[in-house]
Amino acid sequence: MTAVSLGLNYQGNERITQHTGGLSWLLKPFNLDMGQQASPTRTNLCHVQHFMFLCLIVPLTGPAVSSASYSTASELLYMLHEGLPKGILIGNIVRDLQLGLFTDPPLSFSLASKGLSGKYVTLDNSTGELYTSAEELDREALCPQNPGVQDCVLLLDIIILPQEFFKLIKVKIAILDVNDNAPVFPVAQIYITVPENAPVNTRLVIEHPAYDPDGGLNGVQTYRLVDYYGVFTLDVEENEIGERTPYLIIMGTLDREVKSEYKTIIIAEDGGNPPLVGSATLSILISDVNDNCPQFSESTINVTIPGNSSVGTKVTKLRAVDIDLGNNAIITYSYSERVPQSSKELFYLDENTGVIKLFKKIDGSTIQQHKLTILANGAGCIPAVMNVLIFIIKVALRPPEILPRYIANEEKGIVFLKELEPINSPIAFFTIKDPDGKYKVNCYLEGEGPFRLNAYKTYTNEYLLETTNTLDYETKQIYNISVVALSVDGSKVRKPLQVYILDENDNAPVFTQPTIEVTIEENNQVNAFLAKLHATDADSGERGQVLYYLGPDAPAYFSLDKQTGILTVTTMLDREEKEKYRFTVKARDIGQPPRESVATVHITVLDKNDNSPRFISKDFSFFVPENFPGFGEIGVISVTDADSGQNGWVALSIVNGSDIFVIDTGKGLLRAKVSLDREQQSSYTLWVEATDGGDPTLSSTAKITILLLDVNDNPPLVLFPQSNMSYLLVLPSTVPGSPVTEVYAVDKDTGMNAVIAYSIIGRRGPKPEYFRIDSKTGNITLEEALMRDDYGLYRLLVKVTDHGYPEPLFSTVMVNLFVNDTVSNESYIESLLRKDPDINIEEKEPHIAIEPTHKKMEADSCVPTLVTLSIFCLGSVILVTLMAMYICLRKGKKDHRINENMEVQIPLNGKIDFHLLDKKPIDISNI
Repeated sequence: MTAVSLGLNYQGNERITQHTGGLSWLLKPFNLDMGQQASPTRTNLCHVQHFMFLCLIVPLTGPAVSSASYSTASELLYMLHEGLPKGILIGNIVRDLQLGLFTDPPLSFSLASKGLSGKYVTLDNSTGELYTSAEELDREALCPQNPGVQDCVLLLDIIILPQEFFKLIKVKIAILDVNDNAPVFPVAQIYITVPENAPVNTRLVIEHPAYDPDGGLNGVQTYRLVDYYGVFTLDVEENEIGERTPYLIIMGTLDREVKSEYKTIIIAEDGGNPPLVGSATLSILISDVNDNCPQFSESTINVTIPGNSSVGTKVTKLRAVDIDLGNNAIITYSYSERVPQSSKELFYLDENTGVIKLFKKIDGSTIQQHKLTILANGAGCIPAVMNVLIFIIKVALRPPEILPRYIANEEKGIVFLKELEPINSPIAFFTIKDPDGKYKVNCYLEGEGPFRLNAYKTYTNEYLLETTNTLDYETKQIYNISVVALSVDGSKVRKPLQVYILDENDNAPVFTQPTIEVTIEENNQVNAFLAKLHATDADSGERGQVLYYLGPDAPAYFSLDKQTGILTVTTMLDREEKEKYRFTVKARDIGQPPRESVATVHITVLDKNDNSPRFISKDFSFFVPENFPGFGEIGVISVTDADSGQNGWVALSIVNGSDIFVIDTGKGLLRAKVSLDREQQSSYTLWVEATDGGDPTLSSTAKITILLLDVNDNPPLVLFPQSNMSYLLVLPSTVPGSPVTEVYAVDKDTGMNAVIAYSIIGRRGPKPEYFRIDSKTGNITLEEALMRDDYGLYRLLVKVTDHGYPEPLFSTVMVNLFVNDTVSNESYIESLLRKDPDINIEEKEPHIAIEPTHKKMEADSCVPTLVTLSIFCLGSVILVTLMAMYICLRKGKKDHRINENMEVQIPLNGKIDFHLLDKKPIDISNI
């Protein structure tokens, strides 16, 4: 039961039971005229004329009503048919509930909610009478969710006041269905397809069954056909929810070739009284099945052809029939295997059309009678057979001759006429000759077209061929006609003639689109395709050949292929420069005079992120002095992007993973996090990437080279001698001018900061001036010959200076030379080395020439020098031998001092404190 609430909500499908006093009441009908009030009984059924019915269930409340009993809730059920007019009494609450008529104060009645109550029912507040309202009750409108369900209920809550007599009355009004809706088919025409070989009792569902909003018996109950044609019937099936579906049942055999379609009316009928019906047209289409084979209408035909027939003459045309449709009716023709090969070579059979033509010329050796067995083949069928008997007869009379004389242009039997030729234009004269000269020859024209053949000189058999109407090349270009001469003996001669209509330039080209809309993204490829213009010209040949041209307003960088109509752009378009282009194009034929038409081209250049960030230079170089402070500005990297907005936003980043340098994205400032030292790394190469904000993003990179300029921040480093405490034995026999030892130093700086000069700034010893140092090489040489009085320890303080700017840096080292024949007491020498040498510092700075110098050799000193060197070499060999023996003896005593031989140079910063040097000396051999 469907409930429609007019007050408080109640669930449908509930049992109507009075729970007060534990009693249940049944409905019993009684008669009541329209407008008559029902008497209060336990069970009442109200009948109203013209299908208006009221039914009532009244609960037992007792003959006397006390104030206490008013507080209990009661329930009423009224039943009435849909479609009742306004003012029909539904029930009286006072009488139906057996309430007291006289109370003090008097009872008042009201609806708990007036949502739908005023629309369908009205309640008298003083009497408690319930009437139908102004709007007609429609069960299908009230209960649209379940139109096929019989039960539909309106729910009301009625309140009885005053408070001492308060009562809540639950009223249910059941709306009974009336058969006021006829079945309706959703479509007016229903189609159903049945194969012609469908067996008997085949069941086919009929789609689109009828619909009836009424419920129960008033809904669709049955279907029927107006005409069953003796081969159909209907059956109706009902599913579990009560829907009825019609089925078409095949009761007899079907044959599409006999009847391909059945049309009838399908009727749906409901169960009302009287019943209502609805109808639709039912078309039953019979689909084809390959159930027929090709058939010839005759089994044998006879054909006679003259012996002078020309090659290609049509002998006959066979025709077999298959009454199926489509592919089921395709027929092919073929010779039987029993046909002799000579007959197959003489007569050609077209397998599709069944036409037999003469394929070879007939001569004296040709057989006069031929039997051709022809097969008509169909898919899945046994071939149909026909016999064609061909008789070739000899011709005694010579056939007539047709002699043409052309007025119009003719070439190889083809006549050419212009399409604008006027009516009655002459084409050719034809003279018919009878070789025997004894018989009259008839002449006529075969074929279709605006031509006629008129007798020009009747008695001499001359005829004129002329036009009868205007010619149009665009309508038809070729006409095939024949001039036929027929003699009295039946000899027939044909002169085939083809008339070609020549086109003239009477049509202008027509564009398929008068306006061509084209879009292309900017930054396109050169010669990028834009569009293919297409125009047609109904004329032919050159007159119909269309060439394409740009209009005078087209920019020069657009190109139009005049042959193909392909429009291209020969340059790269930039939307930032120009977004839209508009110009005209022309389509022109090459007829005389030429005709043309014009179309307009609209080109829109679409924007894209086509401008990558651009550095002002692809290779930035910055020169920075070493020891530059951290986070100082090394330089500015300038980058721009021609795009705007997000596409023009640029972010800078270092891509080769340097964590020494940082870059300011907004300003492009390059900074170093720490101070840089050229001696650790003289240059840095960075790759900076600039990325814009487009989608997809574009980027570019630039190379950043940071070159550190040298600052004189490293003094020379003395590598030899290794210690201020080391000494060298100088033999008294050393030849003056010979090198004794050297001072070797390096500088980590570059350029002038690394150019080193050597000078002796302090001397101590018997004759310290005997030793000189080369300012460039650091070689120390003996200047004077040593005498016995010159023996002893010489201490030379050597200053190693660079040429740095603004202030040169220097280091010092002590060179100790012991002049003696041997070293007999090392402890004594070491004690001398530990003493403060008390050397006075010389302020004279060495002079160094940067350019290379060449030592001047004097020719007159060469001979004495060579003699001296020879003596020195001999003495040196003897001395070295003695020294080697001495060293071997002393080696064991010095093993415990090997680890103490590593020494370092001490830079001279002001005054030297030699007591700080406690290292052991090492032996240095003479160079």
